[in-house]
Amino acid sequence: MRWLTLTLATLIIALQWPLWFGKGSWLRVWQLDKQLQEQRAVTQKLIARNAALDAEVRDLKQGTDAIEERARNELGMIHNGEVFFQLLDPANTSRR
Repeated sequence: MRWLTLTLATLIIALQWPLWFGKGSWLRVWQLDKQLQEQRAVTQKLIARNAALDAEVRDLKQGTDAIEERARNELGMIHNGEVFFQLLDPANTSRR
């Protein structure tokens, strides 16, 4: 009887081994699911970035407002006849 019990236990372990540790095991499925979730998060960030870049490109192609805004903010340009006022923070000027 003991021999039969050991044989059946060995058979059960042999049948369960691929389920838990084999090529298509639960552990592998769990790892792939985790990788899939991480990749989906990365993909969502890239989709949002691409949408922002696409909107910026469309704005640059269609209107001059975006070009004017960039020229003002990044290059400090102004229109003819405009007066530019620069306000200094009093806290920063007294330290000099």
